[in-house]
Amino acid sequence: MSPINEAIILAGGLGTRLRSAVPDLPKCMAPVNGQPFIAYVIKYLQAQGINRFVFALGYKHHDFDTFLQSIFREDQYAISKEDEPLGTGGAVRLACSQVLSDNVIVANGDTFFKADIQALANFHHRRKAACTLALKHLTNFSRYGSVVLDSNGLIQQFAEKQHLTEGLINGGIYALRVAPFMTINFSEKFSFETDYLEKYTAAQTFYGLPQDGYFIDIGIPGDYDKAQLELKG
Repeated sequence: MSPINEAIILAGGLGTRLRSAVPDLPKCMAPVNGQPFIAYVIKYLQAQGINRFVFALGYKHHDFDTFLQSIFREDQYAISKEDEPLGTGGAVRLACSQVLSDNVIVANGDTFFKADIQALANFHHRRKAACTLALKHLTNFSRYGSVVLDSNGLIQQFAEKQHLTEGLINGGIYALRVAPFMTINFSEKFSFETDYLEKYTAAQTFYGLPQDGYFIDIGIPGDYDKAQLELKG
């Protein structure tokens, strides 16, 4: 099975909940031990076999320019820029126009999840999935919705946020088959999670693969502070 070697990084969000800790930067560019948080995401994906990136940018997109130019050759990345916020789904759809492969990894630039990318890709290919999610097992959580699978890994339901003693959450990393996603008639602005994954669960082949790697989401100041302690250059 062919590996997936391209990734879309969603890095256009406003980061309003993190504004008190990092007032002047896009959330993904928040410094963690001397380098932007997104650098940890990029380096990990490169170590997992990703060699071309499409960065879906919006808010303060120029703040990424110098950093990206310092770590990539021109042929190693592309910029997909929103002129106005399109939601996560609109951002992915716009970025897909610059993807060169049939399948692509989609990752949130404000979440660092040490998922096994090629295991995810292989599972995605074997299941002939439209989209395969890397899932993280958590205990005692209420901040995230949960994902319910059948015995083959087919997603049965995206459950709303509630307190659970244990469950699987969407880890913010996806293997996406580009063509079926691009044929859906979405509105211009839409959510990848709500308007694609949740809405089309019954109609599309969405799978989940539980992974046990390190996970952190810097969306709130407390977890941003935690990243300073746990991530080293």
